[in-house]
Amino acid sequence: MKNISTFLFFSLLAVIFFSRQVTLNAQGTMKQDSIVMSAAYANEVYYSMKNGIVMIGSRNTWDIAFRTMKRSSSILTNDGAGVVLYTYPKSDTTGWNTMDTVGLSTWKPMYNDPNDWENGAFSRNARGHPDYGWCKYNDVTHNLVGDSLFVIKVRDGSFKKLWIVKKYSSADIYLFRYANLDGSSPNEVLLNLSTMNQDFFGYSIQTNEPINFEPTKFLWDIVFTKYVSVQSDGSPYPVVGVLSNDSVKVKHFHPVSPTYSDFGAGTWDSTRSPIGWNWKKFDMGSYTYLVPDSNDYFVKPVQGDIYKLYFTAFNSGTAANSPGLVKFSLGKVAGAGFTALNNNDIQLSVFPNPASNRIHINMTGYTGEDLTFTLTDLSGRQLRADRPRRMTDGFNAYSMDVAGVQPGIYFVTVSNAAMKTVAKVIISR
Repeated sequence: MKNISTFLFFSLLAVIFFSRQVTLNAQGTMKQDSIVMSAAYANEVYYSMKNGIVMIGSRNTWDIAFRTMKRSSSILTNDGAGVVLYTYPKSDTTGWNTMDTVGLSTWKPMYNDPNDWENGAFSRNARGHPDYGWCKYNDVTHNLVGDSLFVIKVRDGSFKKLWIVKKYSSADIYLFRYANLDGSSPNEVLLNLSTMNQDFFGYSIQTNEPINFEPTKFLWDIVFTKYVSVQSDGSPYPVVGVLSNDSVKVKHFHPVSPTYSDFGAGTWDSTRSPIGWNWKKFDMGSYTYLVPDSNDYFVKPVQGDIYKLYFTAFNSGTAANSPGLVKFSLGKVAGAGFTALNNNDIQLSVFPNPASNRIHINMTGYTGEDLTFTLTDLSGRQLRADRPRRMTDGFNAYSMDVAGVQPGIYFVTVSNAAMKTVAKVIISR
């Protein structure tokens, strides 16, 4: 289901920068980097602005993927590997045993929304709460109950029938069934996502096994991959491009020169594909891809630093020495700032960051009483809360136990009736 609270929470945060106009060389030099997706773009490359390549993995390992957040209904198809999903139009789930594919060629295929991780292919027929496409929300149990049947073409081109039976929301467990179209080789799967640190966790219908295909969510910022995009005429088309972690924000400026530096202009875009695929153009004359130097991207990862990115070359895989090669320039243009809501003079810091078992919280610029300290996750769920003694202005650290909290990105909030200030913290093990 749409995680509205996350977006509302993010929209409240404001980052304080010392200058709107930043000269690149004042913060650091642009470096040249590259990734290789291999022939036919067989690999996905997960990349961190700070640390470079995080993981290279084969894209051709999974068919469907479930978002691991409890408050989510998103299920993706591996559309970049040729997986196609169809809603069965002839009955509800009571027709599981009698499904047929007569007229399949006239059924409308469903793909993931190129702009929204939460709107996977299985949600494309959603009508709004309590209907989320493949399911309906039960307001008594809070579970998601499947009310639709599907036919899915998996990676090897074969067709299966599929029923997402239920999501046990509080336990973060999915129950689903699939079989050959004639009902043979039936499978029923309970997939427990409660301990997963990835944003999505995959499953191979082709080989009947769960697939961990992406790194821990807070370790990567963008992924170079192949996916289906919707063209200007509304038709789906496979493309090779860049998708963003949903905690990452991007600004795109075009047309500008490679020396453009005013990242303070415009608004941040936190959708799935603000970088996307059309930073390159295919030239029919030379039969090669050209990369114009007029597209600049500013990327703000989860840690809050800001990086400039622009692409310099793309190879389609026709050259034997560098198939699937992407070259780009990257440089840090601003450091992370403090986040404050009611008073820009208040500065809140959390250390160590990343942390493992305990964090220390320091606040300057404010003297007040009855301060509440809370730790919340990206969905706004409160994990820790305490009401300590009065804090005075200056170095006065408050300690919070975070042992047992799952690795990930969290927010520390200090507040009372007069003020509220927020900082990010990463918890790792």
